[in-house]
Amino acid sequence: MKAVIIGGGIAGLSMGILLKRHNYDVVICERDTNVPIKGNAFLMHAEGVSILKELTFGDFSNKVFPGSFIDRFSLRRPNDEEVKFQKMDPWQCIKRKEIVEYLYEFFPDNKIEFGRNFSHFEYEGNTAVAAVFRNGEKEYGDIFIGSDGGNSKVREEIFGQTKFTTTEVKEVLGLLRDENICHRFRSQFTKFQHKSKGISFGMIPASKDELVWYSQYDVTINDIDDNTCPECMRKFCQDLLQDFPPVVQEVLQKDHFKNSYIWHTKDFDVLSSFHKNNVVLIGDAAHLALPFTSAGTTNALVDAHTLANCLFDTHDLKTAFEKYYSLRAPEVAKQVQLGRDLKRDFLNPVEKNDDDLIVPLITKQERSIKKITGERPISILYYTDPICSTCWAIQPQLRKLQLEYSDYVSIEYKMGGLLPSWENYNRYGITKPSDVAAHWDEVCSFYEMPINKNIWLEDPLPSSYPPSIAFKAAQLQDTGKAVMFLRRIREMVFLEKKNIIKKEFIFSAAYDVGLDAARLIRDLEGRAQMLFREDLVLSDLLEVKELPTLFFSNKNGKQIAVNGYHTYDVFEDTIHQLEPNLIKTSYDTSPEFLFDQFQTMTTKEFSYLRNEEESVSRAILEELFSKKYITRFESPSGNIWINNFEAFE
Repeated sequence: MKAVIIGGGIAGLSMGILLKRHNYDVVICERDTNVPIKGNAFLMHAEGVSILKELTFGDFSNKVFPGSFIDRFSLRRPNDEEVKFQKMDPWQCIKRKEIVEYLYEFFPDNKIEFGRNFSHFEYEGNTAVAAVFRNGEKEYGDIFIGSDGGNSKVREEIFGQTKFTTTEVKEVLGLLRDENICHRFRSQFTKFQHKSKGISFGMIPASKDELVWYSQYDVTINDIDDNTCPECMRKFCQDLLQDFPPVVQEVLQKDHFKNSYIWHTKDFDVLSSFHKNNVVLIGDAAHLALPFTSAGTTNALVDAHTLANCLFDTHDLKTAFEKYYSLRAPEVAKQVQLGRDLKRDFLNPVEKNDDDLIVPLITKQERSIKKITGERPISILYYTDPICSTCWAIQPQLRKLQLEYSDYVSIEYKMGGLLPSWENYNRYGITKPSDVAAHWDEVCSFYEMPINKNIWLEDPLPSSYPPSIAFKAAQLQDTGKAVMFLRRIREMVFLEKKNIIKKEFIFSAAYDVGLDAARLIRDLEGRAQMLFREDLVLSDLLEVKELPTLFFSNKNGKQIAVNGYHTYDVFEDTIHQLEPNLIKTSYDTSPEFLFDQFQTMTTKEFSYLRNEEESVSRAILEELFSKKYITRFESPSGNIWINNFEAFE
């Protein structure tokens, strides 16, 4: 079968490489007279990077993979106040020139025809048999793939004129060579957004010394001619962004603007089909999202990969094209809507407070903690505290409960306020920090969960209230990630000897689990304090005297309290007292599964979940560590093991 690809950009090249590998006869027809390298740089999601590596056989022995790794997002105001700071799914910032030239190395030169500007198709009945170009040349084929961009002539040929949205926002794009700025903002997408006007400035390191930057603006505020001179464009940007911080002024002053250009942002509704007979569209030709989402390049690669697999699965073009559409159209529709939502917020900034801003680029992260949806037969009200050593000791039981009874049990976390302060404190004979050190030694020895007592001898916490309030702030954002946050600050205090009363560690823990760290720090001084006080009031009403305390309840209102440390069979017996017919779920005990469910585990947790001797588990963990499937943090009382299986996917 012969495939004619119209458009030699990223989508077309990717499609050509995939089809060629499966012995299709492929010709790529590109309208430019040479390799199309226009454009500065773009962001590509990890999914796109993965497909790109598959396209090029993953052989990088003689090549450096293009681009710069980006995994942080910082949203700031013109006064440089940070309103969001969040971990992102991995992205790659790549110069367009580099990626296109890179792909061209994997496709035969004699199968690329330059200078072919598409005009129309020749048909036999309803089937296209040849693509006709404005220079009079023709290319015959069995399947025609339009990958000729957002202003696609192929799309217009088969579906008629496209109804684009009005351009309400424009972008000035530039590329600055500056190693110092790239170093200061490495691995980070930084965006400055005006609070009351539709004006923003963003910058992303594309390499160790090249920075891609852009300025988005509401065209009703100001505008500029597309073909203006470099100095005129600089002056326009400086006037537009005069209230923005020094680093923005530094970028505008240093850039020569000779390679800058203006982008008219627009999109169109999702098409009812991506094909007509034997002609099919991919990339921006098939669907165009507003640039607020930076989805274009990743979509081009995903489209090519999806369409190729559909074609390889069946020789019937109609079936393959319909399957391709069913797989891609729903996701594309979400991205189009997200782009429109972001544009709406951009044009009406005063209608959004900082906490409700939609963050671009961040995709849903699948984490081990499951959000509870719908009602469960059993609900657990769990009173705990970030520095409660017994709460740390029951982590293996709670994790096993999560694996075996997650379909039946929901857990709501409450803070118990273990240590208000050391003033007049006396609880079970503990009156000062050094007493806690001795107690932690006993807990570590008895329950075999690693605990480093030295925090109480070197930098003792004055209270457990601040990290408890931080947990309530995390719950305001995401209850599932809040549990991960609680786990992370416990690791910090029990193993890493970090004083989690300090905001720097709270900020770091929030970032580590994918929360908006900047928002969490703000919420510490606001609503989170009220929620913490509500937990304490309810604790008094329920007469919670010991931590941990777990209140198990069924739908009929029957309640059983379990206080302090207990073995797993006590939890199970309590569940069956309330719901005798519940049957637990068996689970996969392989290291891959367990580390997918729980990103970190102590040796005790790993052996407990696998139901094997710790010596056996320790040997398995050491072997996984030697093969770099996991990493570890070493503590004097034991290690914590950290998932790294994703690096081998």
